[in-house]
Amino acid sequence: MSTTARGAASGRQLAHPLREEIRLEAILHALADPIRLRIARELADGHVDMACIAFDLPVSKSTTTHHFKVLREAGVIRQHYEGTSRLSRLREDDLEALFPGLLPAVLEGARRSAGAPDRADRA
Repeated sequence: MSTTARGAASGRQLAHPLREEIRLEAILHALADPIRLRIARELADGHVDMACIAFDLPVSKSTTTHHFKVLREAGVIRQHYEGTSRLSRLREDDLEALFPGLLPAVLEGARRSAGAPDRADRA
């Protein structure tokens, strides 16, 4: 991936893969980690743009940063700066266009494994 195509990672911009550069293997690797899966679940549960510091994760700040980077580089999330906060959101449209049903299925499986009610129960 060229940094020009992805958006330069200099200054306050963060590198993201283009839609056509997102690979299934990278998504599955990123979501295989329980912490990263938890981040994706929290973003999917109604938090459109969520600051990294808003996640109550049982890991250090540097490890949290690493998890967000893996998700971003895999194409699972998009991040941008707003002031001093780095905000994250799921790339649901891109992932649905490339791999229809994958993200909802993975997130629903994670909810069931965690004993969380599914969306129908929350409505």
